[in-house]
Amino acid sequence: MEFVNTFWALVPPIVAIVLALITKETYSSLFVGILVGAILLALQSGDLINILNYIILGETDDGATVGFITAISDPWNAGIFIFLVILGIMVALVNAAGGSAAFGTWAATHIKSRVGAMLATFVLGVLIFIDDYFNCLTVGAVMRPVSDRHKISRAKLSYVIDATAAPICMIAPISSWAAAVSATASDLDTGVTGIQLFIQAIPYNFYSLLTIVFVIFLVVMQFDYGPMAAAELKALREGELGSLGNEEAVKQEKASLWDLLLPVILLIICCCIGMMYIGGFWDPEADGYMNLAVAFGDTDASVGLPWGSIIALILSFIYLIARRTITFKKAMECIITGFKAMVPAMLILTFALTLKLMTTALGADVFVAGLMEGAAAGLYALLPAIIFLVALFLAFSTGTSWGTFGILIPIVLPIFATEPELLIIGISACLAGAVCGDHISPISDTTIMASAGANVNHVEHVSTQLPYALTVAAISFVCFLIAGFVRNPFICLAIGIVLVIATVIVLRNTIGKKSGEVIRSYNRTAAEE
Repeated sequence: MEFVNTFWALVPPIVAIVLALITKETYSSLFVGILVGAILLALQSGDLINILNYIILGETDDGATVGFITAISDPWNAGIFIFLVILGIMVALVNAAGGSAAFGTWAATHIKSRVGAMLATFVLGVLIFIDDYFNCLTVGAVMRPVSDRHKISRAKLSYVIDATAAPICMIAPISSWAAAVSATASDLDTGVTGIQLFIQAIPYNFYSLLTIVFVIFLVVMQFDYGPMAAAELKALREGELGSLGNEEAVKQEKASLWDLLLPVILLIICCCIGMMYIGGFWDPEADGYMNLAVAFGDTDASVGLPWGSIIALILSFIYLIARRTITFKKAMECIITGFKAMVPAMLILTFALTLKLMTTALGADVFVAGLMEGAAAGLYALLPAIIFLVALFLAFSTGTSWGTFGILIPIVLPIFATEPELLIIGISACLAGAVCGDHISPISDTTIMASAGANVNHVEHVSTQLPYALTVAAISFVCFLIAGFVRNPFICLAIGIVLVIATVIVLRNTIGKKSGEVIRSYNRTAAEE
């Protein structure tokens, strides 16, 4: 029986996702998905003894290497693991020096409502548009004390973080995501550069743009629905925020607001410089010399982010020790504390990356590409909506938006070779679907980072944000249907915004009515106090 390049290639991630949603347990679900993938590869090769090899370290008949060791040893993955550890150490250092407690004290006098806390989280997420990993972990570390003070559940915090990570990066011309898209399209004969194609596609990226609108109106109208409503009501009534623990802020008499702000600012500046440097911005012989867009297009985030973060960490060590808010010995202990804090996220990421290797080796990309090419004839006006759904499903199943648009962009471009305007819409549909699928997938690395940033159970984050993401996805699908005929981004986007506002109002007055009443009652009581 043929398992490679068929629907069987999607079975391992589907099994993992279904088990995770049913059992609420991530590690075992991902491992079962990996095991199913290894069994399928072994059946394909006709040698069941290879099942264990495929799980640990094995090579398929096509020469693809799979297994945990491959996932861990990949240079890109190793760079991201280092970045995670450094960020964990940075968070532990700032907390031990009293910076987090000082920020919490400042926030208590300046951010006086739940709406203000969530909008502040949203704004910070928008400002950190360089990279989604960096966005999730930095915003989460900074805003956790503020959201806790206003009894915002960690599930809601993780949704706001996730909704301002990948969607923001996908509409920022200077970001690691823009670099990935431009690199994918740069080798293809389109008549424009990859970065120009990316910029032209932004107005049609309905999912990313409408997610921003949705989050703002959801926060301002003060209600929730679905599993998120239950999490929020539990936080308000019982004080159960859903934190994984080990976060008590340390108070220091000498600590000030700058003990948190300066390390974060250093982190942002150094990571930006690191990505620019790796992209050749200061190399006179490189194409990216003094060209910011080209430098970000040529950069490698897995090198640039660790490069910048380790410099920021060293400078933060020096600053906090010099201010005597922390001793040298305590600062060194933060290395172990920070590493421990990131172990759950690194474990989930390792399992997810290994599962992606299985899916790729089984040929999920080839199977989906065949479906796309078979649907191309005679469906020009409807193709953007179809591409959006295909990209969404592929990203959801594989957990990778970069891999999704890497697969689909080369397929989409020839289809619309004679229709330049529809080409932009098709590319946008591909990117929007990839972001949406990545947003709702339990095995997505960005989703895992959002859980780590909010320090919340990963499956709870996925299950609570799923209805919200699907709401925006449905509206985005309608917009792409309209765009195939109207082909005007501003008209389509205006229709989408109206649909989002109307949907939010209807949801608030129906299934979100109870949670809205409780939240508003809490706000009135808090204001009186």
